[in-house]
Amino acid sequence: MEIAQFRIPKGLMEQVDALVKKGLYSNKSDVIRDALRRLVIENQVGTVPNKGNSVKQVRKAKKELSKEIKSFKDFKKIKN
Repeated sequence: MEIAQFRIPKGLMEQVDALVKKGLYSNKSDVIRDALRRLVIENQVGTVPNKGNSVKQVRKAKKELSKEIKSFKDFKKIKN
């Protein structure tokens, strides 16, 4: 895994902490990774519905799409 450092506004970090405190995520890193996965997938193939564990949703979508995608050019066809 790569390591990245960045600054987050205090209010946003408090929301991240609240998600961890509620037990929805194990730690702050999991929250950030999940948010980034959602952002990347949404930009590549459309919106990922919020139905719980986005990691499982993304893996399922990747598996299904990998059958159809031969190159990045295919993302436009699928997104439409």
